[in-house]
Parts: sequence; structure tokens; C-alpha cells
Amino acid sequence: MKTLRQLFSTSDVVQLVIRLGLLALLILWTLLIIRPFVPILTWSAVLAVAFYPVFSWLAKCLGGRPRTAAVLLTFIMLGIVIGPAAWLGLSAVEGVRELAGQLGSGDLVLQAAPERLKDWPLVGPQLYDLWNQAYTNIRAAVREVAPYLKPIAGMMLSFAGSAGLGTLKFLMSVLVAGFLFPYGPQLVSAIRGFLFRIVPEQSEHFLELAAGTIRAVSQGVIGVAIIQALLAGIGFKLAAIPSAGLLAVIVLLLSIVQLGAAIVLIPVVIWIWMDKDVTTALLLTVFLVIVGLLDNILKPLVMGRGLSTPALVILIGVIGGTLAHGIIGLFIGPIILSVAWELAAAWIRIDRAVPPAQLVADR
Repeated sequence: MKTLRQLFSTSDVVQLVIRLGLLALLILWTLLIIRPFVPILTWSAVLAVAFYPVFSWLAKCLGGRPRTAAVLLTFIMLGIVIGPAAWLGLSAVEGVRELAGQLGSGDLVLQAAPERLKDWPLVGPQLYDLWNQAYTNIRAAVREVAPYLKPIAGMMLSFAGSAGLGTLKFLMSVLVAGFLFPYGPQLVSAIRGFLFRIVPEQSEHFLELAAGTIRAVSQGVIGVAIIQALLAGIGFKLAAIPSAGLLAVIVLLLSIVQLGAAIVLIPVVIWIWMDKDVTTALLLTVFLVIVGLLDNILKPLVMGRGLSTPALVILIGVIGGTLAHGIIGLFIGPIILSVAWELAAAWIRIDRAVPPAQLVADR
């Protein structure tokens, strides 16, 4: 094999190094410039892929007017973000700030056992005593560990403080997604050409797999979780539950990571029966039970084939996305990580399907 000096002259090598250096500098500079906009552009692309079937249907209903359909769909999405989602977010931020203040001061407010609990047949007195013992012990324990909880309180306050910026990013993402809708075919063609240069034999399969995973996670996981959290928040507000917005966000997180909202809903239902009259408690219980079962009804409808991504991958995506990009990363993280997981799994399956000798020859 000839060395680089034998193939090129000294001046050619110098020019090549300069060109590669300038190219690397240009790429690095470009990444630094667009870095603040990466979460916005990513979430915009996710929204565009997730809602593109709705956009196509709306454009046909409007007589083949894609721009009008894009504007109308953008206004609908903005109404969702500004309306119920903003209400849920503001309520959650207030709850996070209140909880962070209590953790920082060591004076966590807990509810003592209600007197009505004594009147419950058979188990009432025992539950009342058990509740009061736990109430006393937990308050004492919280005061003991209060100095160690202050860093956690600081992180919670920092997270709550970024809510305004996160809301602005959501609004910008919706606007950018509305701009992308009419150019969907051109963007898909460009991505197809890019994938063809990387994996020419599997470019079409990977493109369909990525689009299907984005729709499955964004609609069947993120979308259902948002609907469930909004409805749960309404139920919590009607029941006058303390920190209703914060509990609704916990429902959102539990639904995204596939643990289910029952972890929050069951204690809330118990509290309702202890605090409300029978008629009100019965109505709210029926409503919250429907909310709890909503994911079992909606997910098969919107996901079809289901989701093969493990729940652990989604959980890591939620945590990592939130740490990396704040509130908007809560939704971007599981989607991006799920797409990466599915593409990597598909690549491994393809390599295993090809005989080793043939694989080495192709490479």
C-alpha cells in the first residue's frame, strides 16, 4: 500500500488538512449556532410526523388546500397548548414551588387522620390509629432529614422556574410544525435520500420504522398520557384535592413510563370518600375510574400493532430528556430514544439474518 506522501505532494497534503479543518470548524460552528434550537426543531418534527395524517385528511376536506389546513391545524394545536395544557402546567408549577418550600424548611404539611374515618365499619378505628401513627412519625422523620432535602428543593425550584421558557419552546415548536406540514413530501424525500446514502438496502424500511415509532410513542404513549393527565387534573380540581396540578403531572409521568395512573388515583379516591358526601364521592369515583382505564381503551386504537420498546428505555428517555432539555425534554426524550432503540434493534436483526461470510464480503 502506498503511503499518503507517495499519493499526494506536500502542498496537496497541506491543502487537504486546511480544507478538512475549515470543514470541521464550519460544522462545529453550525452546531453551536443551532444548539439552542435543537429541542424546538426536534419537537416540531415529532409533531409534524404525528399529526400529518390529520393534516392530510383536513387538506382533503378543504378541497386540496394544504396551506389552509396547516394554518387551521396550527391554531387548534396552539389552543390546546395555551388552554388546558397551560392550566395544567401552571397548577403543577405552583404545586412544585409549594412542595419545594416545605422540603427546604423541613415543615412538610401532612394531613392528619380525619375524624370521619372512625365511623367506618370494622376497620375504621384501626385505620384511624394507623394513620395518626404514620402522620406523627413521618413529620418527625421529615424534620430530621430536612437539611439533606434542601438540594432536592433547589432542583425542584429550578425546574419550576424553567416552566416559562418551556412553554415558549412549546409554542415555537407548534408554529414551526405548522410551517412543516405543507412541505411534508419534500422533507420525506430528502430524508429518504439521506438514508439511502447510509443504508441503501434498508433505507425504505428504516424510514417507515422511524415514522411508525414516532407516531406510536407520540400518539399512543405521550398523547394518551396527556389526555389522561388533563382529565385527572379536572377530577382533582372538582374534588378540591390539594396540589391538584402537581398530582396531575405525576399521573402524566406514570402514564408515560407505563406504570399506570392507579398509583395516584387509588389514594385520591380513598381521600374523596373520606372527605365528600356519598353522592359526590360516587360521581367522582366513577369519573376517575374511567380516567384510569382510559389508556387501556385508547392505546389499542391509536397504536395498532402496539409498542415493542421496553418501558425501561422510555423511562430513561423521560429522565435523560428532562435533565438535558427541561420540560420539553420530558416529551422529546422517550420518543428519540424509542426511535434509536427500534432502529438499532432492526439493524441487529438484519445483520443476524445475513450469513457471517456474506456480511464480511459485503463490507
